[in-house]
Amino acid sequence: MALITLRNITLSFGGPPLFDRITLKVEQGERLCLLGRNGTGKSTLLKLIAGTLQPESGEVIRQQGLRVALVSQEIPHEVVGTVFELVAQHPHATLNSEQWEHEQQVDRVLNRLHLDGDALFNTLSGGTKRRVLLAQALVSNPDILLLDEPTNHLDIDTILWLEEFLAKNIPTCIFVTHDRAFARHLANRVAELDRGRIYSFSCRYDQFIERREALLDTEITRMALFDKKLAQEEAWIRQGIKARRTRNEGRVRALKSLREEYCQRRNRQGVANIKLQEAERSGHLVIQAENVSFSYENHTVIADFSTTIMRGDKLGIIGANGSGKTTLLRLLLGEMEPQAGKIRQGTNLEILYMDQMRDLIDPEKNVAENVGDGNDTLIINGRSRHIIGYLQDFLFSPERARSPVSILSGGERNRLLLAKLFTKPGNLLVLDEPTNDLDSETLELLEDLLVDYSGTLLLVSHDREFLNNVVSSTLSIESGGTVRETVGGYDDWLRENQTETASRSPEKPQQERGKPQKERPRKLSYKEERELELLPDRISSLEAEQERIHLTLADPEFYKNSGTEVAPLNARLEELDAELIAVYSRWEELESLVR
Repeated sequence: MALITLRNITLSFGGPPLFDRITLKVEQGERLCLLGRNGTGKSTLLKLIAGTLQPESGEVIRQQGLRVALVSQEIPHEVVGTVFELVAQHPHATLNSEQWEHEQQVDRVLNRLHLDGDALFNTLSGGTKRRVLLAQALVSNPDILLLDEPTNHLDIDTILWLEEFLAKNIPTCIFVTHDRAFARHLANRVAELDRGRIYSFSCRYDQFIERREALLDTEITRMALFDKKLAQEEAWIRQGIKARRTRNEGRVRALKSLREEYCQRRNRQGVANIKLQEAERSGHLVIQAENVSFSYENHTVIADFSTTIMRGDKLGIIGANGSGKTTLLRLLLGEMEPQAGKIRQGTNLEILYMDQMRDLIDPEKNVAENVGDGNDTLIINGRSRHIIGYLQDFLFSPERARSPVSILSGGERNRLLLAKLFTKPGNLLVLDEPTNDLDSETLELLEDLLVDYSGTLLLVSHDREFLNNVVSSTLSIESGGTVRETVGGYDDWLRENQTETASRSPEKPQQERGKPQKERPRKLSYKEERELELLPDRISSLEAEQERIHLTLADPEFYKNSGTEVAPLNARLEELDAELIAVYSRWEELESLVR
């Protein structure tokens, strides 16, 4: 039996249905990644599953005694107490030994999330409060853990720890994330909310992206054929009296049905049209730092750091929370003076700093007022544009553009920051965690924008894939204030770091010192050669069957008359997954023998 079942759920908030008779089952052992554009209802769906929100119609069926823990983006105002008290307040322990183990678990989680157990919750920053709520959920031993953007405000080391912790200790979870690497490493099932419906696939993240694109291509083709048919029928009806003859009444009724279907169609949300205004080129040298050091009291943040940043460089900055990433940025930008060494800036710099935009956003004003500073028009790339039209490029409808900032979602706030930032031209772009809460489409568009940007970029981010796709070199702040520069993105830094760690090791482990050399390739037997030849066709056949089942299960019409067919299809999907794993493993085994 499924841990929880959502059946024919409908919910709306005055507009088009947020959920239009959606159905979803969550089985034990599933780590479901929930995707969707900003505003499609991901956070709302988590609240429905948690039981803090009720649907307008449909039913939510929970296994008896089911424990669900939700870590939402919203921070409750009524929470009081120390961090340790809040995290440890729900122990499922009856014996002293169990209580001791529970407290040890609390201490471990607090340590990994860089939390002070003695700190008062109401004195913490918003990001730290979210880490406390995450810690509370992790130690509560839920049957289903619900996570809404869990990687926000976490550094890369903590994200890696969280991935491993969830994989080993939380068998069933549903999580919303914009972090593609996190989704890729953790999810064994992916679902997407789109225009009131949910499409679920029992596969990994990369396979889901391929299947979703295939579905969208099919939808585009179907809609184009529908539009062509409608246009032909509209041309026919305009011919006049012949269309009203009795023998054509059926065709007239069919046209009315086509019109009604067209009016009810919900088109996929558009893609943001983000563009940068580039200022005149800066000098060839942008920033030069020589033997720079900086400390707070007795704590060294930056130690003997030197670098040269040239025009067009794209630098990523990584490090643990509190390691000094923002301090390094402010030193490079001249907002702080180094205590030792010197920093020289090049000529003709026009700096755009996203973190400064956060301070300029007034939550009591509406979106348009914040971006236009009270003006109805903006000058963008030398042309006058109306503020409403400009904001539509960032996916703010005219109604949303007149809404107060205080009601915006996290993703909308980040799009607002980008919209305000890009009203000004610049040749040195400084972005501090720009990816938080952005949906995948906007995230990928921002990536493309930064890759094509001819100016210089300084980027602080914990998003590993974003760093890999955008930056040309990486500055990592390490223990003792050491700043190490690596050519390439996060994966390049990781490889170099692992290589250096291995080279510093005094001796190899016993099992590696005595490890025999790799066997020389041998010739395959006739039977093995024949097996190797047939494996690609076998894989294609299995994947084709898997694809057919996924398309069937993704079709909402299937569930209207499916009867008992759903369970056998899901069971067959599990069999196919197991078969494919075995076949791929055998293929690799045979290939390795002849390499």
